[in-house]
Amino acid sequence: MKVAIGIIVAVLVVLGLFFFFDMDQTQDGELPNVEVTGGEMPEYDVEAGDVDVGTTERTVTVPTVDIESPEEEAVEGQ
Repeated sequence: MKVAIGIIVAVLVVLGLFFFFDMDQTQDGELPNVEVTGGEMPEYDVEAGDVDVGTTERTVTVPTVDIESPEEEAVEGQ
C-alpha cells in the first residue's frame, strides 16, 4: 500500500513539474563555423598472418520431410 502511494505521489510530482514550465523558443540557434587546417593521418605498419582457404568434399545425410496438406489427405481417404 505504501509503495502504491509512493508511486502515485512520484507520478503527480513529475506531471506537476511537466506542466509547471511553459517554454517558448525566442531565437533560432546556429552551429558555429569550424575550420580545420593541416593535420596528418597516422601511419601504421601492419603484418597479418596468411589465411589459406580451401574446399573439402563431404557427404552429409540430410533427413527427408514429407508434408501432406489437408487436400491430399482427403483425396487419399476417398
